[in-house]
Amino acid sequence: MEAATLSEEELDAAFTALADPTRRAIISRLAEGEAGVLELAGRFPISQPAISKHLKVLETAGLISRSKDAQRRPCKLEPLRLKQLADWVGSYREFWEASFERLDNYLDTLQQQQRQEDEQ
Repeated sequence: MEAATLSEEELDAAFTALADPTRRAIISRLAEGEAGVLELAGRFPISQPAISKHLKVLETAGLISRSKDAQRRPCKLEPLRLKQLADWVGSYREFWEASFERLDNYLDTLQQQQRQEDEQ
């Protein structure tokens, strides 16, 4: 499945979700494999309802999904959304590489000027 372009709203939701350290820690844990709400709640010094709220934010942003397995509600990472975010960030790579190249050229010019002044 190919990564589609994200809308402004989807980008906002994803980056808002990732702005919180607890949610980033949940994402890191889910990168190891799916986990239930109680298992995730046991890793943090906050209540299970607070973890559920964090999970809802991540789910709304499309970063995780939850399913029903009898009494358990396992959560899993949604790698496609993470790829879409990585692609979006990566689209600015060319800009930064060009900026660094211009900076390198400028520094080379300054060094050459300094060497010429030192030789005089």
